[in-house]
Amino acid sequence: MKEAQAISRFKKFLQVEKGLSPNSIYSYTYDLKKFSDYMATNNKTIMAATREDVQQFLKFEKVKKKNSSRTLARSLAAIRQFYNFLSDNVENLDNPTTKIESPHVEKTLPDYLTIKEVDNLFNSISEDDPYELRDKAIFELLYSSGLRISEAIELETTDVDFENNVLKVIGKGDKERIVPMNDEAKRLMVKYLDLSRQDILGIRESEFLFISKKGSNLNRKSVWRLLKNYVTRTSILKNITPHTLRHSFATHLIENGADLRSVQELLGHMDISTTQVYTHLAKEKLQKIHKQYHPKG
Repeated sequence: MKEAQAISRFKKFLQVEKGLSPNSIYSYTYDLKKFSDYMATNNKTIMAATREDVQQFLKFEKVKKKNSSRTLARSLAAIRQFYNFLSDNVENLDNPTTKIESPHVEKTLPDYLTIKEVDNLFNSISEDDPYELRDKAIFELLYSSGLRISEAIELETTDVDFENNVLKVIGKGDKERIVPMNDEAKRLMVKYLDLSRQDILGIRESEFLFISKKGSNLNRKSVWRLLKNYVTRTSILKNITPHTLRHSFATHLIENGADLRSVQELLGHMDISTTQVYTHLAKEKLQKIHKQYHPKG
């Protein structure tokens, strides 16, 4: 099997067999292409890679490219997945990633907003401007329902159930889940649909909920850029992204007593270990309170 054919089949495997999202498939193939390009500079193909080749590639990425342990671990995971796939489909092919340990990655706590900062951010967004009303509605869903940005921008108007105050969300791996929508999100959504969406859409038609000036659904970069612009109106100095609102959602739930399994379900995490990082945030806050107020703190 030639390299191009192998990569093409691998992409199809990720899509059909693994059920990964387009973004996840892109990440896998991007890391695999980096390895392929490295091999090409040494007049080799990934179809004939050895364990030493993989180790030298990781060393090159670390020393020459200055990539972090997290990036190296992600690259190795993609390469390992590729060779696991090949081992099942190509006879007598040795997996060169066998016995290569993944770089140790320190768990970093995700940045999040305090409740006061959340209020500050949302108070900076006008509801009188049709575009700002749209933006406020989508940010509210990211925060109050804990949506991923990819989930929010793919929402269709039929995914919103105002009668039962829930959203039908398609998450990673095309997994569907039902997410509650609070009263503030419902208020903003109704106001957006009544006053803004048709103004933005004009005579065009679209099944998507959140519409851009061009009549298509908003994309990830646009939402990221819009959020950055609104943050400049506030006194918030943190590096805020749309995902920060999702982190804030999970953190505030844990801090106020929500159990881990419920938060896992709301976030759509496949593995509860992914959700457990938020318990560290809550513990960190409790330690600060103890140190501040306990007489022997």
